[in-house]
Amino acid sequence: MSSTAVGHAAALFTVVVWGVTFVCTKVLLRDFQAVEILFLRFAMAFCALYLVAPGRLPHMTPRRHAITAAAGLTGTCLYYLLENIALDHTMASNVAVILTAAPLFTGLVGRFVFRSGEHLGLFFYLGFLVAMTGICLISFNGAQLSLNPVGDLLAVSAGLVWAFYACLTSIMGTWGVSSIQITRATFGWGLLFMIPCMPLFGFDCNFARLLRPVNLGNMLFLGLVASALCFTTWNMAVRTLGTVRASLYIYLVPVITVAVSVVVLHESLTWLSALGTILTLAGLFLSQSEKR
Repeated sequence: MSSTAVGHAAALFTVVVWGVTFVCTKVLLRDFQAVEILFLRFAMAFCALYLVAPGRLPHMTPRRHAITAAAGLTGTCLYYLLENIALDHTMASNVAVILTAAPLFTGLVGRFVFRSGEHLGLFFYLGFLVAMTGICLISFNGAQLSLNPVGDLLAVSAGLVWAFYACLTSIMGTWGVSSIQITRATFGWGLLFMIPCMPLFGFDCNFARLLRPVNLGNMLFLGLVASALCFTTWNMAVRTLGTVRASLYIYLVPVITVAVSVVVLHESLTWLSALGTILTLAGLFLSQSEKR
């Protein structure tokens, strides 16, 4: 199998798991605050990755440490905190649509901030429009659109923060360091940045709630699979495909979430969701197409 095929497989696997995380998080929110889930999943992921690849990162310079810290701040800490705060100020459907625009944000940030060489052609923008139309149909699904400036701007900020994280990941991919070690280091920095914010969001150190099998199972999935494994495979995908092409797979997250919700939570599949799924997939294929 070629390296490109491995990159596509890694990106696809990652977004499939990330699509499932929304259902797992919904279950955990019955007993945990959002910040508690966030901290516990990444602490668990950091410990797992350290056991797999212990020791310091090789060939690190002050500049590389700064880039790794910035990646931890953006991808592990700020992105999820901004997302959670946005959910308190606006509709979940608004947040879902805005955050799924991350490939566009990533392309623009990479092109105009980091000056990367990835070309954004006609198919990229056309695919974005088609995919976002499908995502809007999935997210709103007949609900009335409601604009909430504070929450919507926070969601936009989260999308931009993720774009910076994706570009920083691409830079770290050129260092020749193991993806596992890079992911572990970013988690470590993210946890350090997260600690001062925890009291502000009502973090409770009562971990007895984890003794419930349903809570423990979902938390293990979020920590070991969705975080430790999937952030590693995501870094592999970015290293192989490039920042923009890997980010395009984020379009699939709401599609996976709908499918899992129908199977696990027994939610109904409407014709709007089905049409939105088709348009989202079509947009992904268009964006992945190369202009001849």
